[in-house]
Amino acid sequence: MTPEKDNRSIPELLSDLIQQLSSLVRTESSLLRSELRESANRAGTGAMEVMAGAVLLLGALLILLQALVVGLAELGLGVGWASLLVGIVIAVIGGLLVKRGTTMMSPSELAPSRTADQLRKDAHLAKEQVQ
Repeated sequence: MTPEKDNRSIPELLSDLIQQLSSLVRTESSLLRSELRESANRAGTGAMEVMAGAVLLLGALLILLQALVVGLAELGLGVGWASLLVGIVIAVIGGLLVKRGTTMMSPSELAPSRTADQLRKDAHLAKEQVQ
């Protein structure tokens, strides 16, 4: 099978090239905007989880302090140990929320990786077409 001969003139080819490059740039910029919007949403969610985790950790500290006071006062099982158990559970949940939120806000999570991958593929394809 032989390749078909392209009978277009050089100005037509250049015009087509410019049109295709323009379309490519528009598509890539649209993808970049979409990824940046997605990253901003992820950062906002991460910040909210950090705040929620911090509030829960503050509550856990208060409960643990209350449990320590009551536990020392009673020196046995009862209200104090129950408060201690609740405080530990709340502290674990708060710690997990803070860890997850900070992970979601890390630079590697916010980088527009799909756009970078697509730009690399486009550059590689363009190099192959030139050769």
